[in-house]
Amino acid sequence: MEKEDLKILNKGEEEEMELLGYRLCRWRMALVSLGVLCTGGFLLLLLYWMPEWCVKSTCCRTTARDAQVVLLRTTIRYFTFHSTKYYWKDELQNFEVLTRLFFGVNEIAVKVPSVFKLLVKEVLNPFYIFQLFSVILWSADEYYYYAMTIVLMSVISIATTLYTIKKQYIMLHDMVAAHSIVRVSVCRSNNETEEILSTDLVPGDLIIIPRNGTIMPCDAVLVTGTCIVNESMLTGESVPVTKTNLPNLMPGDIKEEANCAYNTEEHKRHTLFCGTNVIQTRFYTDELVKAVVVRTGFSTAKGQLVHSILYPKPTDFKLYHDAYLFLLCLVVVAGIGFVYTIVLCIINKVPAGTIIIESLDIITITVPPALPAALTAGIVYAQQRLKKIGIFCISPQRINICGQINLVCFDKASSSGPFFHSQNLVKSHFVACMATCHSLTKIEGQLSGDPLDLKMFEATGWTLEEATEEETSLHNRIMPTVVRPPKQLLPPEPVVSPEQDMELSELSSAYEIGIVRQFPFSSALQRMSVVARLLGEKRMEAYVKGAPEVVATLCKKETVPENFAAVLEGYTKQGFRVVALAHRRLESKLTWHKVQNISRDHIETNMEFLGLIVMQNKLKAETLGVLQDLHRANIRTVMVTGDNMLTAISVARDCGMIPPQDTVIIADAFPPHDGQAAKITWRYADKPSNASQLEDVCHIDEPKTQEQYHFAMNGKSFAVISEHFPDMLQKLVLRGTVFARMAPDQKTELIQALQDVDYFVGMCGDGANDCGALKRAHSGISLSELEASVASPFTSRTPNISCVPSLIREGRAALITSFCVFKFMALYSIIQYISVTVLYSILSNLGDFQFLFIDIAIILFIVFTMSLNQAWKELVSRRPPSGLISAPLLFSVLTQMLICFGFQIITFFWVRWQPWYTVWTPLTDVCNMSLHLNETDHYDNDTEIDEHNIQNFENTSIFYVSSFQYLIVAIVFSKGKPFRQPSYKNWPFVMSVLSLYFFLLFILFHPVEIIDEYLEIVCIPFEWRVKLLLIILFNAAVSVVVEGSIDLPAQKCPPWLCCSNKIPKARYMHLAQELSVDPDWPPKPTTTTEANSCSETALPITS
Repeated sequence: MEKEDLKILNKGEEEEMELLGYRLCRWRMALVSLGVLCTGGFLLLLLYWMPEWCVKSTCCRTTARDAQVVLLRTTIRYFTFHSTKYYWKDELQNFEVLTRLFFGVNEIAVKVPSVFKLLVKEVLNPFYIFQLFSVILWSADEYYYYAMTIVLMSVISIATTLYTIKKQYIMLHDMVAAHSIVRVSVCRSNNETEEILSTDLVPGDLIIIPRNGTIMPCDAVLVTGTCIVNESMLTGESVPVTKTNLPNLMPGDIKEEANCAYNTEEHKRHTLFCGTNVIQTRFYTDELVKAVVVRTGFSTAKGQLVHSILYPKPTDFKLYHDAYLFLLCLVVVAGIGFVYTIVLCIINKVPAGTIIIESLDIITITVPPALPAALTAGIVYAQQRLKKIGIFCISPQRINICGQINLVCFDKASSSGPFFHSQNLVKSHFVACMATCHSLTKIEGQLSGDPLDLKMFEATGWTLEEATEEETSLHNRIMPTVVRPPKQLLPPEPVVSPEQDMELSELSSAYEIGIVRQFPFSSALQRMSVVARLLGEKRMEAYVKGAPEVVATLCKKETVPENFAAVLEGYTKQGFRVVALAHRRLESKLTWHKVQNISRDHIETNMEFLGLIVMQNKLKAETLGVLQDLHRANIRTVMVTGDNMLTAISVARDCGMIPPQDTVIIADAFPPHDGQAAKITWRYADKPSNASQLEDVCHIDEPKTQEQYHFAMNGKSFAVISEHFPDMLQKLVLRGTVFARMAPDQKTELIQALQDVDYFVGMCGDGANDCGALKRAHSGISLSELEASVASPFTSRTPNISCVPSLIREGRAALITSFCVFKFMALYSIIQYISVTVLYSILSNLGDFQFLFIDIAIILFIVFTMSLNQAWKELVSRRPPSGLISAPLLFSVLTQMLICFGFQIITFFWVRWQPWYTVWTPLTDVCNMSLHLNETDHYDNDTEIDEHNIQNFENTSIFYVSSFQYLIVAIVFSKGKPFRQPSYKNWPFVMSVLSLYFFLLFILFHPVEIIDEYLEIVCIPFEWRVKLLLIILFNAAVSVVVEGSIDLPAQKCPPWLCCSNKIPKARYMHLAQELSVDPDWPPKPTTTTEANSCSETALPITS
């Protein structure tokens, strides 16, 4: 039944969920109610913390359709999860998001919870319940000062947390509400227009976009007109984007197009997204700019951004998993202490009440309640440091994951500029195409748009003018955008008759071209096109610009030069970026109105090839240095680009991704055709002649003895290999360095393929085309001027890849800080646990103010200052471990535990062996100090003051030694190089440690009566104080030496510790080992790999 009734929601998406139906069971509810009464309400708390247990203990399984409760929050017909409603659908026999059944109000409601609701939720946190339990226990044991201090700290912590959460909710609420409710005009039947509030919009409404622009209150698709939109809130790219109307299909369109449904990703160039700013609209006379509402509320783009902030994706990181296991180990240790205390107290005939209190006290000591706050501190500090260098983070938990990055995919590593320009081409179709085929617009008098389009247009020297609203309203169907060359570039006017059919190169001086229709650039199509008309001409021209191999397929064969492929290959091999241009004169029957409704497939056909624009790919100044830093740190770099394959390979060689001496193997994959199976043809790219220029740039982690190789492929080949060669794909991504002509969804698939072989993948790109890949990567960083966008967890204001090493360095520092803090907190608990269990053996314990001094004065200052170490100045080849369950870390913790235990035991027994030792009483005086002799009468009157036997020589000695041990392990665990700056540069930590050392040494050698009285320290002879100092010094020396030996590089570690011969855990390492002994890998040149039903076989091609 379970398998049949298991339902999957959001299949294949980030929030994929399993759904199981349950119905309430009366007898189970009765048993749970009885359990709640018997446990004094604790069972109710446990079920509150564990909702799944609550459902399974009070309900029985049933079908999803008949369910009264599901493991998510629900009723029978629908349930709400993360602000999204899921409805039952009989046809599917499953729940799904059905907006057609219920739209609701078009608003992104961020409800600010009341203080009382937040307080109840915060107080019911297991951490504070544990604190409450501890406070009650300490109060019963008469540790009033310590209990009051913990209560005060908890109140302050809760108040601070409530203030922060409340403030964040209010800020998010205000941000969402700022432009959420506006008045919009909606077209109704009979050509009537109704003005309504945006909250009343539903999918299907036809709205009018205001002339002066607006903030979009919903997702809508343009059906008439054009808009200039700033989508920086979504993509992080502040470059204005042109949105055109959805093409109206003509009667002659093919059936596939006619049946094509609207898709957000495919038609994003026609979609106005919620929250984006419509800067300008393009309209003509009576033609209003209209759009159809397609999504409202949390389903919109802005809703998804708010959704991601309200409900961030849980971070599945080994560190946090191991932390829970480690805490479980501490609980086991606490259990041992619990049993030990009970047995010891029974042997010594201690009253039952005291046994219960002291045995439970061991548990409160062993499990550090401040651990979550301590671990969070390091991440908060790292986030602040990142913000100072212009890197903003909306998912702080990912900072630690950045420390594990071992592969980075780059999209932008170079900038392009035109290679040549000639004056005598001003009136040619070639320059006309350069001047018109773009998506540029003027914002406040400045040209804005895609940087490549901008550079190409500036190279022509032409000017662009856009019609104002007044001009548009005065003229019928006037061209919205006009481009013209400056007069000084125009040749002398030829004498021509007015009726002569003029060529474009023989026009009068009134030379202007109007852009009638734009088909924006599409990553999937790899091209853009425009329809333009020369002033005075009746017929229109179509211009296309795009990838040469794509544009050539759209042109008449006779217009494409025979040496096209050779010329293109020649330029791309040299690293130039090449764009092809084409044009055709449109039929005279195509009027302005028909052009506005024609599909681009009717325009982009039977073109005449014009030529190639060759642009030089200039590496950005910092690119080479950044990639060298990453290679030295054993971090793989991969190029994922939309450029031509050979251009990308050339750039990869220039920037050092591919060392000059390495071989590049190009994989050309072909889908099944005419009954033949899919196949991959392997060919080797030529090595550059100037191979000596970059010999210093190489992959350090790869042996130099054998020839290294890299795979390169384009998007089409990647798609074929993913579908027909899934096993081969893992082998290719292991050495794949160049992925060219990749569509946005293919970039996302590549990131997933790399993660499938256990790489920790970073992705650096722009938010416009790389949004999916940036989200999918472990660490996606968008190059943007904004502080945050929905595009990626990290956003850098620095418009180049220099932010990547900085992010990885901070991630490594934060990860090591987390390890240091966790180890210190574990040792703090164990040291205190050892002290208490040792003192329990003589029915003693630490005093109230001793606990207070250790937990507040020592631990609080140390744990929040040891996290302030900044990141190391450079990346090193070593990577920090990803989890706590590793041999060096466990060995470090265990050895320090044993050292602390050993020296406390030595102190405990050595003090009892001293010749002056005796069981301490208020009358005892081993110091021969007149002060104590004069106070004999005082002690005689208060002999009952120390009921807990706190004041004794063992307690005083253990207190001194353990107090120094906290500082010793803090210094030992506060690691610096190679991931963090040395601890001596962390002046708050240094000042805290020195102050505590000075104070402890001061009270050790110069007793102060009031301090001794509060800390319940007894007077001990001076020679024993010296011996205690020697114990402390020897303890410090042993701890430092042992920890230093563990920190030796992996190659110097003993074999039993490093396990150098073990099978690698990461799949990519295991795969690399297998391929290193495969004689048929890598594939030989001019061979083919064909896809069979079961496996692949390599067959040599015969000529």
